[in-house]
Amino acid sequence: MALHKGTGSDRRLNVGPFLGITNPLAAMELAPPVHRLGDGAVAADIAYQLVHDELMLDGSAKLNLATFVTTSMEVQATRLMTECLDKNMIDKDEYPQTAELERRCVAILADLWHAPDPDTAVGCSTTGSSEACMLAGMALKRRWMRRNPDRYAAGARPNLVMGVNVQVCWDKFCNFWEVEARTAPMDGERFHLGAEQAVALCDENTIGVVGVLGSTFDGSYEPIAEICAALDELQERTGLDIPVHVDGASGGMVAPFLDPELVWDFRLPRVASVNTSGHKYGLVYPGVGWALWRDQESLPEELVFRVNYLGGEMPTFALNFSRPGAQVAAQYYIFLRLGRAGFKAVQGASRDVAVYLAGEIGKLGCFRLLTHGDQLPVFAFTTTEDVPFDVFDVSRRLRERGWQVPAYTFPANREDLSVLRVVCRNGFSRDLADMLLADLNRLLPELNRQPAPLKELGMPVRAGFHH
Repeated sequence: MALHKGTGSDRRLNVGPFLGITNPLAAMELAPPVHRLGDGAVAADIAYQLVHDELMLDGSAKLNLATFVTTSMEVQATRLMTECLDKNMIDKDEYPQTAELERRCVAILADLWHAPDPDTAVGCSTTGSSEACMLAGMALKRRWMRRNPDRYAAGARPNLVMGVNVQVCWDKFCNFWEVEARTAPMDGERFHLGAEQAVALCDENTIGVVGVLGSTFDGSYEPIAEICAALDELQERTGLDIPVHVDGASGGMVAPFLDPELVWDFRLPRVASVNTSGHKYGLVYPGVGWALWRDQESLPEELVFRVNYLGGEMPTFALNFSRPGAQVAAQYYIFLRLGRAGFKAVQGASRDVAVYLAGEIGKLGCFRLLTHGDQLPVFAFTTTEDVPFDVFDVSRRLRERGWQVPAYTFPANREDLSVLRVVCRNGFSRDLADMLLADLNRLLPELNRQPAPLKELGMPVRAGFHH
């Protein structure tokens, strides 16, 4: 959550006369303050309209090609979530059926991700993949501590191996839980973690390796099976038994339906845990995520808390306490509504749009594709060297038409590469893709008339956040 500072501003909101139902002039005299509580109350309709009007300045969710987060659900799902807004997930005794829906979702994911025994797999809902990754990282660290008590007591610092392309939540985990982040840099056209790079960073203090099924930088899958095989060989040579966590924030809800032959999940014995975002390709409004462990051994018992539930105890594992049950109910609705065939159709439609749009952009001649949308429905591209504009110029001009297409620079070892990234989600149709292409074609002649990229002319560059 962003940190904000207070302000001493005495700015006030202007209330239009027509907002006063009985006395227009009295409404105009309200002028509630912005940065402190007003002295009196404001009518509900007036408060609603003031907030509603300010939020119109936000970008259109439909045209936001930066976010992975679900921006569209059926009216029935929205109604169901509204009915559950007052339910607190932690109150298992008060809301036992909401707890049951959470249990069913975990069972569905355990089956979907090929847990060796779905009855012994353990899992929980979270506020999103960030919390799920924190929980998975905590379990990895605690398992390592239990296996290496003497070394840990002597001051050995545990480390976690991952690619530099991981989502920022993994950097947060390492910072908050005092774990050394060992990140493999990008190299040439390799934009994520490879098996060779992962093994090279491992030692006796490695708590685990994070493999990403769907990098936020370019939509590519990391080679989870190859990483596991390389770690198997490492164990044969050295005796080091290093588990793998799969960050399937996006791909965990895409690959099972579109790439069923791809082995990345609990079919690999070295995979100890998996997370996904229900509010990304799980097709639910934010925020809900899921974390699963292959068995009880993978989740140290001392991390589990127990809450009263129908006169008994229910084990829980979470960083948060109170949180809404609406998203869990919506996740079960989506599972019930779509089934395997429905998920395949929805995710397949998103991938079809991504592959089509990437192909058309590649044909324009002034862009080079890094990925093609054929793994996650996400692709990244950059400008060719012979054009007088860069990705930041393109992003800025597209924003004038309402499109939010992030432009950003790649991290360590490829800081020379700046790209645009497009995320195709449910609701972003082929028609919208054609509109984006039309706008892109419309602005290219103007961009080609620039003398040079604007940053070279001293103009500030606004980088988009990759999330």
